[in-house]
Amino acid sequence: MKTVLNKEQLAITIKRLSHQILENHYNLENTVLIGIQPRGIYFSDRLVENLRQELPATAIKYGKLDITFYRDDVRKELHLANHTDIPFSIENKQVVLVDDVLYTGRTIRAALDALLAFGRPEKVELCILIDRRFSRQLPIQPDYAGKAIDSLITEKVKVSWQEVHGADEVILL
Repeated sequence: MKTVLNKEQLAITIKRLSHQILENHYNLENTVLIGIQPRGIYFSDRLVENLRQELPATAIKYGKLDITFYRDDVRKELHLANHTDIPFSIENKQVVLVDDVLYTGRTIRAALDALLAFGRPEKVELCILIDRRFSRQLPIQPDYAGKAIDSLITEKVKVSWQEVHGADEVILL
């Protein structure tokens, strides 16, 4: 077991990512953030919280996307559906998709398919907490990455959040 990010590093990384998003989308006027269910929403909640602290007078459009039935392995195993909450159109918006770990790229592919049910975005960017660089099965790369790591296929990245697991940390198992 190896610590990738401890509590303090995780907080700094999330703050840095929120600042990078603001560099490219300063007032967030035409930008929406969408967290991918189930694990990406803990990261996206923190990211949006940081953005709200930076821009307290700005109404940030934030949604949560369930990709269960868009996955290419939906018939191979039992998946429990989560709740999608996107109370706005993404038509001609700049979308920042948010997830905790980028591994093969299949989750992001499914999210891109699912997004089309809510409109045709002008642009889609990807914000990832942990990028497992050499594991891609699809040509998908993040626009914003908290930390890039090299890991073996047999290793797992576990992201723990205070609200759910009792601690904030990222470890490599």
